[in-house]
Amino acid sequence: MIFLDKPKGDAVMNMDMNLFMQDMIRQARSEMEASGYEQLKTPEEVDSAINREGTTLFMVNSVCGCAGGIARPAAMHAVHYDKRPDSLVTVFAGQDKDATAQARMHFGDDHLPSSPSFVLVKDGKVVGEVPRHEIEGHDPMSVVVNLQGMFEEYCKEV
Repeated sequence: MIFLDKPKGDAVMNMDMNLFMQDMIRQARSEMEASGYEQLKTPEEVDSAINREGTTLFMVNSVCGCAGGIARPAAMHAVHYDKRPDSLVTVFAGQDKDATAQARMHFGDDHLPSSPSFVLVKDGKVVGEVPRHEIEGHDPMSVVVNLQGMFEEYCKEV
């Protein structure tokens, strides 16, 4: 019979924290996918999404509290509107690092690289943005109103 030592102290806490974080990430990804957002995990997928014709809403997702409590609920509800983007995509800051860096490179020098945030692209060009400072500390409905304002200006009725 072989006995394996059980992890002790910090090792147990680190394992528990890792499992907790992986569960949070899985939940955050599944919330977005269930709402119709396509996960972009590679720079090539980001390039393809940026170059789509029409409008594409990028959500830069994260595990922070304002992503889970404000940005993701806003992303889910904002698309229930007469005008909406042709494509919904998301990159996950801190998880899909290369894809996120590629998206931020396309967003341009004026884009503050923070998460969560939203960027609306039309025919390969950035036309609107809801940065983190317009998400953190705000309620989800104010973010929905900001997103739908961009949809009203740049998107077609469906």
